[in-house]
Amino acid sequence: MNLQVINRELLVGSIDIAGVASSSLVLIGDADIIQLTSAFDTPPESLIVGPFVPLTPKG
Repeated sequence: MNLQVINRELLVGSIDIAGVASSSLVLIGDADIIQLTSAFDTPPESLIVGPFVPLTPKG
């Protein structure tokens, strides 16, 4: 994959994140290298998937 980045001025006032996936990255600003790694050492049969807990909105 080839990625061309042109740096320009960036102003971030606020960020509102409504949900988070199992693999997530939020990046604001500059980064020379991004390396994401994951390790999962639990056997698949012990993984319980379901019901998702909803995130409550700020109030």
